Amino acid sequence: MLLIIMDGVGIGRQDDTNAVYLADTPNLDRLFASKLYTTLTAHGTAVGLPTDGDMGNSEVGHNALGAGRVFDQGARLVNRALESGGIFETGEWAAIVRRAKAGGSLHFIGLLSDGNVHSHIKHLYRLIDACAAAALPRVRVHALLDGRDVGERSAPDYIDPLENRLKNISGQKGLDYAIASGGGRMKVTMDRYEADWLIVKRGWDAHVLGKARPFPSAAEAVRAFYDEDPAITDQYMDPFVVVDDNAHPLGPVVDGDAVVFFNFRGDRAIEISRAFTEKAFDAFDRGPLPDVYFAGMMEYDGDTHLPPHFLVQPPAIDRTVSQYLCAEGVRSFAVSETQKFGHVTYFWNGNRSGHIDETLETYVEIPSDRIEFDKAPRMKARLISEKAVQLLKSGAYRFGRLNLANGDMVGHTGNMAAAVTAMETVDRCAGDLIEAVAELDGIAVVTADHGNLDEMVTIGKDGTRSVKTAHTLNPVPFAISDQGYRGEYAMAHVKSPGLSNVAATLLNLLGYDKVADYDPSLIQFNGSRHTTS
Repeated sequence: MLLIIMDGVGIGRQDDTNAVYLADTPNLDRLFASKLYTTLTAHGTAVGLPTDGDMGNSEVGHNALGAGRVFDQGARLVNRALESGGIFETGEWAAIVRRAKAGGSLHFIGLLSDGNVHSHIKHLYRLIDACAAAALPRVRVHALLDGRDVGERSAPDYIDPLENRLKNISGQKGLDYAIASGGGRMKVTMDRYEADWLIVKRGWDAHVLGKARPFPSAAEAVRAFYDEDPAITDQYMDPFVVVDDNAHPLGPVVDGDAVVFFNFRGDRAIEISRAFTEKAFDAFDRGPLPDVYFAGMMEYDGDTHLPPHFLVQPPAIDRTVSQYLCAEGVRSFAVSETQKFGHVTYFWNGNRSGHIDETLETYVEIPSDRIEFDKAPRMKARLISEKAVQLLKSGAYRFGRLNLANGDMVGHTGNMAAAVTAMETVDRCAGDLIEAVAELDGIAVVTADHGNLDEMVTIGKDGTRSVKTAHTLNPVPFAISDQGYRGEYAMAHVKSPGLSNVAATLLNLLGYDKVADYDPSLIQFNGSRHTTS
């Protein structure tokens, strides 16, 4: 059996805002017209987020797919810790306060938006307000601009209120709060899966060394970038530093300081955390490592316990479907390109690094291109498909999973033409994979982790249209292609089916009962030989 995860492919309106609808997708059209098809909720409370207005993302989506049930996720956990005040009663927060009161600066680094995928600006506000209430004398913010999970040129909506808030606090006696540096998330600090350490180095140079293009304020930096390049989007802005009247950087990280990385999602937080905490570090030249107390909003890697200090406990995801398959001696593989490799391994396995059983599992990473994804929208889908077919035909594996990243990565660029090409590439590759599985008398399961390509344009109440780069709230497809299907099972009547129902379904299709506390299977067998409970 092969699980095909089409990253960022949802089911949206059938109109010209939807790249999935506009694309020529004969293979998926046939599959979605079959009896073994349904749609799944992939956002909000169905994947452990605070409200049903919260868009899903690849991290929580793969957690739910692999875990078989829903766990409270980053945003919800942080909300709870802030609302209860528990976040400020930890030893980590006490250590941060001691540093700040002993003469050090407290630095907050993270994604500045309300996208609620990696971070939320309200979390930053609560942290800053707590600093002011405790009369911590000097706070600096290093603002990573989004333009991906929110509007592509929405940086002023976050920079301007933050600068005003910091200015008002600085009016209080003895307090000095300001933005010190920043840059776009796809060029500064927030690399993942070691795809491009230069991104992290740019952030290090700006945040720690104070080396980047200087501006009197973050707002002026954003305006300058907009004026110089009308086509630029926030996520691709170069790094900048804010300087004082003497052209000195306003807030580089130095000995004695404390640093909080306020993103709650782990994948794009791990590399910068390593740069701050690892003594034996060779990804780039950091210069002298400053003596700082570094804490993440959460623990970003539960196996390596990175970073060593963090403010909110992450969800404890246990007994994933791969743990059960390994316990049964089932050999499996996982394949994707770099951008989503961690999702079919680390996140699928419940935020666990490495193999569950390396004697039974094969993980294959295909290096991603290091260019903007709309420049090469086919990405590595063909190579991923070819490798999966090779592994399937080897006869060594009963189960495989792969992620085709095109829908998400190209969807985030906002380029409709590239998005259509990306979707057509996914369709062709899915078709080839389904055919290869059929030749082996196997079963292919096709789904997605969240939407993106399905809503590339936002239409305002007045009819105005704007490019949409964020994920969507739309459902995602789920379909089974079973060459040997003779009606022995059918889609079950599951109340509010979501991504967490997939794990039990996979177990059933492989011939196993569902785990007792997993969410119900999406299929119901007609005979007594199999059960879904």
